[in-house]
Amino acid sequence: MAKYSFVATDSHNNVVNGSVDMADRAAVMSALRKQGLRPLSIKDGVKKSALSLSFGKGKVKSDALVMFTRQLSAMVGAGVPLLRALGSLEAHSESQALKKILGDIIKDVEGGAPLANALEKHKSTFSDVYVNMVRAGEAAGILDDILKRLAMQQEKSASMRKKIKSAMTYPMVLMFITVGAFFGLMIFVIPQIGAIIKDMGGPDAELPLLTRIMLDISAAIISYWYIVFPILGALVYAVMRYIKTPKGKRLFHKFALKFPGVGGIVQKVAVARFTRTFSALMGAGVAVLEALAVTSRAVGNSIYEEAILQASEEVKNGRPLSEVIEANPLFPAIVAQMLSVGEETGQTDTVLVKVADFYEEEVDVAIDGISSVIEPVMIVFMGGMVGVIAASVMMPIAGLSQNIKE
Repeated sequence: MAKYSFVATDSHNNVVNGSVDMADRAAVMSALRKQGLRPLSIKDGVKKSALSLSFGKGKVKSDALVMFTRQLSAMVGAGVPLLRALGSLEAHSESQALKKILGDIIKDVEGGAPLANALEKHKSTFSDVYVNMVRAGEAAGILDDILKRLAMQQEKSASMRKKIKSAMTYPMVLMFITVGAFFGLMIFVIPQIGAIIKDMGGPDAELPLLTRIMLDISAAIISYWYIVFPILGALVYAVMRYIKTPKGKRLFHKFALKFPGVGGIVQKVAVARFTRTFSALMGAGVAVLEALAVTSRAVGNSIYEEAILQASEEVKNGRPLSEVIEANPLFPAIVAQMLSVGEETGQTDTVLVKVADFYEEEVDVAIDGISSVIEPVMIVFMGGMVGVIAASVMMPIAGLSQNIKE
């Protein structure tokens, strides 16, 4: 059900304003005519304040999606009809974004569309993995079990994302502080110290090269700040835009895989996502080629996406997936070995879940290790920057002191 606001006139041409909960606009018009009212205007929703609009929009949070998936699984497993379960979850949802999406899904399901097709219309909320697993669950009649698997997979994925973001937050904050401190010193401190040094040594004083460089940089920033800062901003924006293009994304992902210290973590994250997603799709009964195609988009790395799609082509030509994976250096040997065991026993999903658990634990350990290394590296970097600036100040002062003694 959705809320509609209306403006209508009665038999005496008096204007009547109000709002009703109806399935669609046609139902609102029919209800108004039955009451002897002539509709003039029907709008979706009631007018909201600016504050409610600002908080009502946005993407559905992962926690809300996990909760929805678990609750829908429990209700469907208990025998509650799908439409009734969706309606109940919509009515009690605390997420306004999810509530709106569920309203659209209910309309589609009422119209006879399968749940997977209704979910597929909201790609920003329900991923390819989600939609394909639901479609397989509907076809096999095990939707409640599939939804449980989905909720578990989402929880694992959300946990990994949070850990990665947490590990990246500290160095990013330190980087911003470092850049801010550099520009602060260049704009406010160096010019003052430069003026003092020139006053002490006179206009003809010979300053060390480092000091002259720092003073020139400071003067350039102060004199041409309206050029320097826009150029820096445009450069950052251009790099970010380029990284979002297919070519730029591929280059960035390739660089991340080869970067010392970070490459190992990126590989483990990609392998963990591949094994968990592929196992979930196989467990849901999705065909191997379709599962590989969906998994390639869920890994989050262009290089691995290409490798998985290439593996799909090899499998289509009759080669076992374990054999194809084994020949690719992007995948550790354990993945191919466990895939081989899964193919022989017919339990690929169960075997790959164990690989996913193993690599997720490896990611946790690697993130903790790199976090402990990043802190001293960033402190040394900041200390080095401050040291260079301090040296550029102290060197001329020491030279002037020596001249005064002589």
